[in-house]
Formats: sequence, C-alpha cells, structure tokens
Amino acid sequence: MNGLLSWLPALALSPLLFAQGVYVRRVTPRLPEAPGNRSGVSGGGPSLNLLILGDSAAAGVGASSQATALAGRLVEELMPDFKVTWQLHAESGVTTRDLIARLDGVAGGRFDVAIVSIGVNDVITGRRTGQWTAALTSLLDLLESGFGVRHILLSALPPMHRFTALPQPLRWCVGLRARRFNDELLRFAGRDRRCAVVSLNYPQDPSYLAPDGFHPGEPAYRHWAAAVAASVRQLPSGAASEDRPA
Repeated sequence: MNGLLSWLPALALSPLLFAQGVYVRRVTPRLPEAPGNRSGVSGGGPSLNLLILGDSAAAGVGASSQATALAGRLVEELMPDFKVTWQLHAESGVTTRDLIARLDGVAGGRFDVAIVSIGVNDVITGRRTGQWTAALTSLLDLLESGFGVRHILLSALPPMHRFTALPQPLRWCVGLRARRFNDELLRFAGRDRRCAVVSLNYPQDPSYLAPDGFHPGEPAYRHWAAAVAASVRQLPSGAASEDRPA
C-alpha cells in the first residue's frame, strides 16, 4: 500500500510529466560516446580478464576519451595489481534486454570479472522492477554460460534525483523510481550469489555531472572507477585467471 500511495502524486501529474519528458528529449544536448580504445592489455601481476558492459555511462558519454571514462579509469586503478586484459561493450540508450540482445552477437570468451552499468534506461522507459530483475537474471545466465564470468559486479543506479537536465516534478518522479530500482537491486543481489552491487555514494558536486546535466562528468568517472576497483580487490581469492584451474 505504501508503494501505491507514493505513486499517487505521479499519477496525478502524469500529463505534466509526459510533456516534460518530451521537452527534455528535445532540448537536452546529445553528447557522443567517448572516443578511444575499447579493449587492451595493461599492467603487470596476476592476469585479470575484465568485461565492462552497459549503457551510455559505461560507453563514456560525458568524458573526453575512454581514458578518462569508466573503462580507462578502472584499468588505471587496477594495473598496479594485475595484468588487465579488458573489453568494453556498451551503447547509449540500451535497456537490460537490449544489452542481452547485443551480447548475443559478441564472440564469447572467458572473463574473470564483469562490470555492468545498466538500469537507467529501464527506469526512464517505464520498466517495472520485476521485469528488470527478470532481465538481470537472463543477463547473468548469459555472462556465466557464454563468457565464463565468475564474478559479476552490478553498479548501483546513479542519483537520478540530482540530474539537472530533468525539470521538477519529473526529476522527483524519476529519482523515486531510481531509488526503488536500487532497493530491488540490493534484494536481487542478496538472492543471486553470482553478483554483488557496487554502491557509488557520489558527493553533491556539480562537476560530477556532464554538461548535459544527465551523464557522469569526468570526476564522477574517477570516483566510480575507484569504487569498482575496490570491489574487484575484495573479491574472493582466485579471481585472477592464473589461479583458475585449467
């Protein structure tokens, strides 16, 4: 009942929210995905095969290059401890189901860790949390069976209630949905031991948003990469490839 009551204001405002959504799509600048390499090998030490997946944030929208986006910053964080062999597969606008469809066309392999940034587009396109977690289960199944992934780190959704590209009350409604999705994500990870959630806890700093007011800025990518790298280091021993049985 509490969940229903929380949505009554949104239902009453639905014509306004629809109009604001149309307006935001029309006026928000479309930033490109970050240019640069989407695979590579860096560092020394135990081998770590890393798969980075997701939406526009994973693709580096808001960063000047892949080196200053999530993938580049994450490899930079990990290379003192590991020889990181990495691939990035990400695209603006994808939902979780879209990501699964795109991965079906990617050659498989064996990866130790997958980093997944997904869910923002599920929020804004009206997916229900149950639909989203069902899609996440399918994604985890694919990563396990098709890519040999042993550890899956799911990034929490960003604080969408701070996205300045969204006018009020749309920002409030989207932020509320994002919080509900994050709550469900934590419950999902508690049920499915193949994955864990990386909480981000961004500071309230305007520089953490890109100029479009929607995507991460470069300070946010650095913060995000540091949080993910800390989670990678905390994975059970044997995460690196050279410790994997032949």
